[in-house]
Amino acid sequence: MTIGSMENVEVFNSEGKGRGLKATKEFWAADVIFAEPAYAAVVFDSLVTVVCHTCFKRQEKLHRCGQCKFAHYCDRTCQKDAWLDHKKECSALKRHGKAPNENIRLAARIMWRVEREGSGLTEGCLVSVDDLQNHVEHFGEEEQKELRVDVDTFLQYWPPQSQTFSMQYISHIFGVINCNGFTLSDQRGLQAVGVGIFPNLGLVNHDCWPNCTVIFNNGRIELRALGKISEGEELTVSYIDFLSVSEERRQQLKQQYYFDCTCEHCQKGLKDDLFLGVKEDPKPSQEAVKEMIQFSKDTLEKIHKARSEGLYHEVVRLCREALQKQEPVFADTNLYTLRMLSVVSEVLSYLQAFDEASHYARRMVDGYMKLYHPNNAQLGMAVMRAGLTNWHAGHIEVGHGMICKAYAILLVTHGPSHPITKDLEAMRVQTEMELRMFRQNEFMYHKMREAALNNQPMQVMAEPSMEPAPALFHKKP
Repeated sequence: MTIGSMENVEVFNSEGKGRGLKATKEFWAADVIFAEPAYAAVVFDSLVTVVCHTCFKRQEKLHRCGQCKFAHYCDRTCQKDAWLDHKKECSALKRHGKAPNENIRLAARIMWRVEREGSGLTEGCLVSVDDLQNHVEHFGEEEQKELRVDVDTFLQYWPPQSQTFSMQYISHIFGVINCNGFTLSDQRGLQAVGVGIFPNLGLVNHDCWPNCTVIFNNGRIELRALGKISEGEELTVSYIDFLSVSEERRQQLKQQYYFDCTCEHCQKGLKDDLFLGVKEDPKPSQEAVKEMIQFSKDTLEKIHKARSEGLYHEVVRLCREALQKQEPVFADTNLYTLRMLSVVSEVLSYLQAFDEASHYARRMVDGYMKLYHPNNAQLGMAVMRAGLTNWHAGHIEVGHGMICKAYAILLVTHGPSHPITKDLEAMRVQTEMELRMFRQNEFMYHKMREAALNNQPMQVMAEPSMEPAPALFHKKP
């Protein structure tokens, strides 16, 4: 399938949602419905020196643009590929003296492209940037103020010899970025590194239980089917993580995207009973549940503070204590229990206390499996991390089982060519080989494993980050 080929979808009027995209043929799980390169994209301010400005791969050693000293690239190829988009930016950066923030840089890149190609439909686009929604009329006072500051800074940055755009048009572009800016992740999909505008993707409406997922791979986004999609069916993605009660999801969507979610899961409150699950036998009193929710909220705040200060042993202590207190009150699908399990398993893995971490990780995965869509990308990543933790702890059978499960999910959500799927495939082969050895001769297996770990320490888990998994769309915090 060629990039930008859009014959698999068509624009239609979706009841109560405005425009949407529907399938023009039948799709099955893991099918790529369309792939789309960015109309314009930029690296986040905080990562400009460690992420390539063309392909968005994270690299240790990058070449710097000799002119503006701001743009960084993997090599000459990436630098050459970037020149068309960087040429005007390069001289604007030199004239301005310092780089403005990512939103302003992205707005300028969009407008230089409009200046170059006109504002109509570009090749492979079903909608022009002019026709994307901006929601500026829904901005609150604070957002209006930020918009005015951004427009002022933009006007100082925009070169006088470039095309003049009206204030209204500049505001439109900032509005488009605000509600259509898509988060770009690094090559392994683990860290958000930039933001881009993908006009076709901007037409895909939200559903909390969607039939598609979006992944950024090799410089373009792919819209992938999560299961069977019939011809004529609307294509949907989830703009936010599913793991919140329906009321909270609706509030978040209203606040960030300015619409009321009417999906089936929100209207019927599906899974809310599990999210708020309490023990059945004996059933705790309403008062006890209320107290435990308040205690959990307070503890999560303390955990957040301890994490931000790098006090990981304190984080573990707080989580253990909370999980012990939650035990007689909350069910294992309760969101507060799952949040504790997620944090404690990640932090203990980082501290290399794999055995304890592995038990928490297993409980977390059991809870997630009852809540998430079976082909949810975040579920796949969580199962992968839990599998690794169990492998590190020497629970080879459980570890291998989880790695296989994660691999099956990521084949659908990321596809076989994505670097993280390839990593997972290598782990799957390795753990399968070890499992065979383990079943043939357990004693020899442990001896060989010990020797291997002594010679070549396994990859240490990354330091727990304060950042949640990259969200689909980039929103200002």
